[in-house]
Amino acid sequence: SKEEYQRLVQAAHAKGDLRMELILETICATGIRVGEVKYLTVEAASQGRAEVSLKGKIRTILLPAKLCRKLLKYAKKRNIRQGQIFLTKKGNGLSRKFIWAEMKKLCEAAKVARSKVFPHNLRGLFARTFYAACRDVVRLADVLGHSSIETTRIYLLSTAKESARQLDRLGLLSGWA
Repeated sequence: SKEEYQRLVQAAHAKGDLRMELILETICATGIRVGEVKYLTVEAASQGRAEVSLKGKIRTILLPAKLCRKLLKYAKKRNIRQGQIFLTKKGNGLSRKFIWAEMKKLCEAAKVARSKVFPHNLRGLFARTFYAACRDVVRLADVLGHSSIETTRIYLLSTAKESARQLDRLGLLSGWA
């Protein structure tokens, strides 16, 4: 949920782990896949977009202006003038496994169940939030880099219980039974 995501960000901040705080925000604010974090470079943050080349396709990830400012400030503080922004202490790019493990370390402090904390769940939160704002599944599919809308729809499926609540709120039945 958005609240759990915010608690994870706050836990990273409280721990003084600015890198993890920014990784969480970046994945959730852009909908990128964890494997695409390596495409977040100083150059991309300067341009407001990252070019991702995966599976024979090239797509553009738009980066919100506020995120670009945060990424560039972080890079400057770490003396990163070009290339990847998120690096290990030895200057290498972060692996998907490393990001996953670092997220899991925040669970207890954030009071979020470990079973819920995966980088891909941030992508799902982005998808649901983006769709709620624009109600355009085609645009969402484009932003997420999906070639099929059916793939995108998976992120938007709600539970039967949620659907029943929505039906009740439609107000299409009289008050008498």
